[in-house]
Amino acid sequence: MVINFVKYQGTGNDFVLIDHRQPFFNKEDAELIAQLCDRRFGIGADGLILLEEHPEADFEMVYFNSDGKPSSMCGNGGRCTVHYAHSLGMIGDQTRFMAVDGIHEANVTDGWVALHMSDVQTIVDKDGAYFLDTGSPHHIQLCDAVQEVNVQQEGADIRYNTYGAAGANVNFVEPVSADHFKVRTYERGVEAETYSCGTGVTAVALAMYHAGKTTANTVKISTPGGALEISFNKAADRYTDVILAGPATPVYQGQWTSN
Repeated sequence: MVINFVKYQGTGNDFVLIDHRQPFFNKEDAELIAQLCDRRFGIGADGLILLEEHPEADFEMVYFNSDGKPSSMCGNGGRCTVHYAHSLGMIGDQTRFMAVDGIHEANVTDGWVALHMSDVQTIVDKDGAYFLDTGSPHHIQLCDAVQEVNVQQEGADIRYNTYGAAGANVNFVEPVSADHFKVRTYERGVEAETYSCGTGVTAVALAMYHAGKTTANTVKISTPGGALEISFNKAADRYTDVILAGPATPVYQGQWTSN
């Protein structure tokens, strides 16, 4: 079997994207998905995305973590998929697409993609930390020096021992200024630190507003892979008009031939 693919990255969060409008890929083959994402024996990526037709939207994004299992919403993956659909001529500068958590809208301006995320109603205080779901579940942990955190060890400990089998992504946050934060993220499914996490930085921006660490409704987040911007409105009981914006960049295209 020959698989044509495009490799994308969004602030270092990287993905194998496959045009699956004419279905051929076995979505149940977790071993193959994990092999494609393997950085030693495959293409190498944090996740794999199938771009599919959808009867009620411009397209559908089907996302798998690098362990080969279907996952919850991936913000950077969504932005990269929008850019890919735009490059294929499927969409113009605006789009409406289906993801695992429902319909999303997005805008494309050259290499910059602004993605409308789901509204968030509940932020849970957890002894100085915070938990919320931005399409994926996230734990937000404040720290003084994010570069000194052992993200692999501490992230895995919180992911498994605080949240059980289902787990949660874990974000370590250092305030830089009133509207700027540094973030490092341990991602479940990847089971390691990633260079960036879109739903994670979105969760950080909302949690920092909730905690009174910022009064800005446009927040800059610096990740190891680059900068992202999150904007939102705070309504009476929820956060609305949540937008994750940043670069989405094709790295290379190629063919995978199975042995």
